[in-house]
Amino acid sequence: MIGLNTASVTEIAAVAAHCDDIAIGMGGTLLTLARTHPGLRVHALVLSGGGTPREAEERSALPTFCPGAEIALTVLDFPDGRAPAHWDRVKAELNAFRQTCDPDVVFGPQRHDAHQDHRTLAELLPTEFRDHLTLGYEILKWETDTPRPTLFHPVDREIAEEKVRLLHEHYPSQAGRDWFDDAAFLGLSRLRGVQCRSSHAEAFVVEKAIIGFAERAGV
Repeated sequence: MIGLNTASVTEIAAVAAHCDDIAIGMGGTLLTLARTHPGLRVHALVLSGGGTPREAEERSALPTFCPGAEIALTVLDFPDGRAPAHWDRVKAELNAFRQTCDPDVVFGPQRHDAHQDHRTLAELLPTEFRDHLTLGYEILKWETDTPRPTLFHPVDREIAEEKVRLLHEHYPSQAGRDWFDDAAFLGLSRLRGVQCRSSHAEAFVVEKAIIGFAERAGV
């Protein structure tokens, strides 16, 4: 296991198809980033839920997952489950969002997600953030689409448990779903922890990354 650590992150972008996707996919990472990077700037875009109780849940949740961070959140009103039919508008909204930020890291769904909204967004995200490191988070759900991740972010048990507590506190609309429980969320984070020799972890898919060990002349 080879690891690289960075302390240079000051601004991130997090993009999701639905309210709660960001918290489910990377809630532990958000908690860690906000706590260890004072003044972190978080730009978030959610495609659906605008003008509904789901938007209120998201606006309540994100500040608790990013304590002390400067947050800019946009929640749009795309119909749930219909993102492919609105490809042009999704592309336009992503382009507009891209103009508002220049993040160090971009987080979004991964392109092999079985949910059509997640997959459409994942496919379009790199077309707007062409020069950014983009990490695809995983969304635990009914479909058997759990990815083979290529990047792991270890988190301790306290962070993993805090993530689950906040999910229950801020997303009551999801409480009736059979997968929305402590065992499911902690089970996945424990599995990812085992895979990177940690107590718990969140995992991401990286399609392309550039690494530099020295400054290049003329750059």
